[in-house]
Amino acid sequence: MIKESKKRYKEEFEEGSELLWPSEKEDSITRKFYRDISHLSKKSNIQKKKTNVIIQIFKIIFGRGGSPVKK
Repeated sequence: MIKESKKRYKEEFEEGSELLWPSEKEDSITRKFYRDISHLSKKSNIQKKKTNVIIQIFKIIFGRGGSPVKK
């Protein structure tokens, strides 16, 4: 049994505005795209935090930390 997908359709309202709804295929592609983008941005943010921690450790070890007490 093949599932029929909904086609793109336009919904009109009394006040004159119109909404264009995507087909199921367009909707699934759009959702997958935004899900992939979201995962990529999460991965890059995690990697930035790890890098920043490593850089901070090196700064502390080599005496270039952010503390103004040693000045």
